[in-house]
Amino acid sequence: MREIFLNIFRIKELRNKIFFILGLLVIYRMAANIPLPGVDVLALKKLFEDNAFLGLLNVFSGGGLSNISIVLLGVAPYITASIIMQLLTTIVPSLERLYKEEGEIGRQKFNMWTRWITLPLAALQSFSMLSLLRSQNILGDITPFTMTVIIISATAGTIFLMWLGELITEKGLGNGVSVIIFAGIVSALPTDISRFVATWDPSQIFTYLLFALVAAVTIAGVIFVNEGQRTIPVAYAKRVRGAQVYGGSSTHLPLRVNQAGVIPIIFAVSLILIPTMVANFLAQSSHENIASIALSVSAWLQNQWIYGSLYFFLIVIFTYFYTAVVFDPVKIAENLQKQGGYIPGIRPGATTAEYLYRIINRITLAGAFFLGSIAVLPFIVQGITGINAFSIGGISILIVVSVVLETVKHIQSQLTMRSYESF
Repeated sequence: MREIFLNIFRIKELRNKIFFILGLLVIYRMAANIPLPGVDVLALKKLFEDNAFLGLLNVFSGGGLSNISIVLLGVAPYITASIIMQLLTTIVPSLERLYKEEGEIGRQKFNMWTRWITLPLAALQSFSMLSLLRSQNILGDITPFTMTVIIISATAGTIFLMWLGELITEKGLGNGVSVIIFAGIVSALPTDISRFVATWDPSQIFTYLLFALVAAVTIAGVIFVNEGQRTIPVAYAKRVRGAQVYGGSSTHLPLRVNQAGVIPIIFAVSLILIPTMVANFLAQSSHENIASIALSVSAWLQNQWIYGSLYFFLIVIFTYFYTAVVFDPVKIAENLQKQGGYIPGIRPGATTAEYLYRIINRITLAGAFFLGSIAVLPFIVQGITGINAFSIGGISILIVVSVVLETVKHIQSQLTMRSYESF
């Protein structure tokens, strides 16, 4: 590990990439601390302590929401737009061809449409969130002009973070959106540690130990799932061309237990926040029936078991969905057949695709249920101890560990590539 760390700083290109990303994260944290005007800080702090939904949303805004900063929405609208576009690929065949078959140009068009969808979503979510905060007397009596300026500023903040995330992704050291969320979570650690020290209660030692145990199990579980893989043997037939013999070798195809990484967690949290936000917004409606229905939906979603079950279900669904997007058995089977490769005991072509599809479904089932179980484990502990803040900590651990593992793999691949180039 020490040698890898030293090699990172020996290679100029890799070192510059890391410093560039760190510089972008510093800019992001500066933006997250530029507040919007007219905020009652004490009322805001109390609202976040009493509302687990807002606390969860604050995790994905990197603390920007609790400060009512210009990036109060974080990258949530961009994630929502990505979910919409990914869902459309399963419905619209032309969009699926654009994303999967037209190469880099197709993906650039796909990403451009995702950005365009992000813009109205950011404006709508900004208006909904500000209306909610106004109803809780967090924002003062602001004029329509001021409200418009704040919405434009919040929308611009989301677009700015989206741009920073894409710049990070271009450096090839991980997903930029995940890295931004990771930076927001890590930045809150000093405050959380100081709060824990200030509220230390020796009589709660067993509760603290239980939290530590759950955290250790969560970290170990995420590492276990992310690193687990099923290896499929692949053999290549011998081919004779003139006096030369080609092929005849054997290798393996690694199928990860969790092909989707941290994306299902981000997608699930983003999607589960939408009905809660809409319900909270409509609860302030002047129409009595609409307000009554919205309050009922909000109360229903506040139920810990319903919320946890829905969260578990969405993680499982999105794990399968994103795996289907990034892993195409038919394409892999075609490539193997073109290269003269085959899986021993399995016919090339459609039979190979069916075999891979069956294998990936089975291991994804195990990975999805394991990931979902780890995600809802803090809710179970919350129900036992009655402490509301730990569910946010569980989600934070999931994202932090997954992003760290992904980033380390990207760095190692960069080091391996350059070590080959040096020969």
